[in-house]
Amino acid sequence: MSARRSSIKIVSLLPAATEIVAALGFEENLVGRSHECDYPAGISHLPVCTRAMVQPEGSSAEIDAQIRHALKNALAIYEVLEDELARLQPDIIVTQDQCDVCAVALHDVEAAVCNMLGTQTKIVSLNPEGLEKVFDDIGRVAAALDAEEAGAALIQSMQDGFADIQRRAQTAEPPSVACIEWADPLMAAGNWVPSLVDIAGGRDPFGTAGEHAPWLAPGQLFAEDPDVIVFMPCGFGLERSEAEARALVGKPEWQALNAVKNGRVYATDANSYFNRPGPRLLDSAVILSEILYPGAGLPTYKDIAWKAVL
Repeated sequence: MSARRSSIKIVSLLPAATEIVAALGFEENLVGRSHECDYPAGISHLPVCTRAMVQPEGSSAEIDAQIRHALKNALAIYEVLEDELARLQPDIIVTQDQCDVCAVALHDVEAAVCNMLGTQTKIVSLNPEGLEKVFDDIGRVAAALDAEEAGAALIQSMQDGFADIQRRAQTAEPPSVACIEWADPLMAAGNWVPSLVDIAGGRDPFGTAGEHAPWLAPGQLFAEDPDVIVFMPCGFGLERSEAEARALVGKPEWQALNAVKNGRVYATDANSYFNRPGPRLLDSAVILSEILYPGAGLPTYKDIAWKAVL
């Protein structure tokens, strides 16, 4: 390891960024993380540099109400712990400017750096609007770390994995797949998820690759009557995703959906996989492939990262 690499200090304020940094071989250089960064396991001891200003334990409707109130009143959803950043004195901070609801806002990070650190700290901001942009982000982090070769290798590995999944997909008549990113109010998944559905051999009738997650009127869902429904609520693990799914599919109007009648409703550990635009999107595509084509091979993620709700 070069002297520069061994001495560089990195703070990641985004779970996906933490995973990218680690996958590039710089896990030992991480000195701080966000309150949501929990993978790989070796980073759990790192100081936390952000704090949520909303209570994440409530129902989907309650969390949505908190976020709407904060946005309406120009209140922060997350807080940067400036004193902690000042203590850590990082050389690089990795954050994002795609979604103020998902992680600390870029302007808050910039303000913290200006107030506490000065110009010596470099901010690398990610904007993973779609799968190709995720690859761009990996390249951007790699460039900031002078690790372009490792970045290119990671991107190629992911692309090869996606290509292998797509080759195996039974796409003669792709099933329609509704990916639910929020339950109350309903929201379909967007950004990179429609691309993952396509790779896995499905058809996403609601989300558009490279565009933000759209709100989904119940009437749209019932009119489309998708073959498969996959719950992947933002920030929710498998247990909470399953609870959200069961609450909806128990309603009489949902009982008429083909996906419900045919037992093709699934919950996922969205927080660990689908919500993180980094290396584990490859695992997410595998999960979708297992869900869509259960007879294609031995499942490796069933009951760990996904399960049938019905």
